[in-house]
Amino acid sequence: MGNYVNNNLIKDEHVELETTYHWIIFCNLRAILTLFIAPMIDKYSDEFAITNRRLIIKTGLISRKTFEMNLSKIESVNIDQTILGRILGYGTIIIVGSGGTREIFPSIKNPLEFRKKFQELS
Repeated sequence: MGNYVNNNLIKDEHVELETTYHWIIFCNLRAILTLFIAPMIDKYSDEFAITNRRLIIKTGLISRKTFEMNLSKIESVNIDQTILGRILGYGTIIIVGSGGTREIFPSIKNPLEFRKKFQELS
């Protein structure tokens, strides 16, 4: 479990599911041009977690972007998968919050498991 998620859990909150990027992030031009350092930093610094109360997503190493939303405020978790994504088990998670907030997170490992856990908890 990631440092950010552990440090920001509130009383009586526990992590139900944590995921990360799929290995496919190492198969692009950005990875090759940075000698695979950039996707390695992304994979080990970004955190995606569902707790029993909220969704917590942290991206970035030096500059940080966080997305935290109570499960009751999320309208839907949509999954976008290509054919290759279905075969290899990765996809894009699109989170739509109340008020029309849309957050997109590409190349996430096991996105259907992520959505299923969200649906079980909400």
